Amino acid sequence: MAQIKRVKKGYLVRISYRDHAGNYLSKRKTFTRKRDAEEFANSFEVSKFSGELEKKPSIEFSKYFYSWYETYRKPNLAYITTRRYELVHTEIENYFAHARIADITRKDYQKFINQYGENHAKDSVKKLHNLIKACVGNAVFEKDVETDFTYNVIITYDKNRSLKIDYLSLAEIKQLTAYVQNHLNPRYTSQYMIMTAIFTGARLGEIMALTWKDINFTFNTISINKSWNYVEGGGFKPTKTESSNRTIRVNKQFLDSLKELKVNNRETVFENVAHDIPTSNGVNKVLRSDLKALGITRKGFHFHSLRHSHVAFLLSQNIDLYIISKRLGHSDIGTTSRIYAYLIDEYKARSDEKISGSLDKLFNSPQTENEAKSSIHF
Repeated sequence: MAQIKRVKKGYLVRISYRDHAGNYLSKRKTFTRKRDAEEFANSFEVSKFSGELEKKPSIEFSKYFYSWYETYRKPNLAYITTRRYELVHTEIENYFAHARIADITRKDYQKFINQYGENHAKDSVKKLHNLIKACVGNAVFEKDVETDFTYNVIITYDKNRSLKIDYLSLAEIKQLTAYVQNHLNPRYTSQYMIMTAIFTGARLGEIMALTWKDINFTFNTISINKSWNYVEGGGFKPTKTESSNRTIRVNKQFLDSLKELKVNNRETVFENVAHDIPTSNGVNKVLRSDLKALGITRKGFHFHSLRHSHVAFLLSQNIDLYIISKRLGHSDIGTTSRIYAYLIDEYKARSDEKISGSLDKLFNSPQTENEAKSSIHF
């Protein structure tokens, strides 16, 4: 509230109020003329009524994002994921500079997305937007901003950069499998890792972390229950998500090949005679060499592409998408549908062609007398 009191030097205005944290604050100011004191007091009442006094002091957007990331996200993130947040922070810092989060409008943010999307693929823009959206959502909840300026913005991107992840055809998978099996040598374990990716669809870190205890040779299963922290120099770490912990059924012939590695007498399956597990660069180098020897050209094909090839193989065998989702360690079938949408669409198109051809037979193949007699009537 505001009070005006006559003093020797004029008129004293005493203002008292509580800030956003509930702290009691007061201000004093002396005016020579009573009219000036009244105007000041009235302006305070207007500010109080409009909520101006209760607003939190705003900080720079880039600093707010980093503080939110360190407080609410970083403690539970793997190192490789923290890099994504820090890259987003750099993008915010470079574009918005010292702009305060409370001053940013939806139009400002749309311009930021437009600029970022000029030279980035759709997936990259969506990932950046989703992280920022989560941060701004927190700011709205904490009343650090009045409205969510990320709401309903249009995701713009460079269509030329939105490349489809390549995968091997059924014939190429068979070629690669045969080639790898003919070049297995227990002293060098990269080929065994490639074979494991083909037969399981597991991630690189999950394959690196496999121990002999994880393999059940009686029931032909492999248990995925940890990952290998190859980004930070090695060592076991939890799997990507809780749902990534799973048991994968495989075939006996594949496990018989893996059993050859027991001669190395190591705890982890793919640790070689030099006491090392092949690095990401090392195993990708071997994979590229295998494909080159087979005359298979795939731009940007790498170890993780074998996971996509495994999915392509399962789809070609008419395996249910729910089963595939569980095998990959996804939390729900929606994740699988989203990541492998391009594959699902391709196989759907092929199935549609088969269905169309089958329906044509209903018109083009006249029913014989024997078929008519054996028909089932409902």
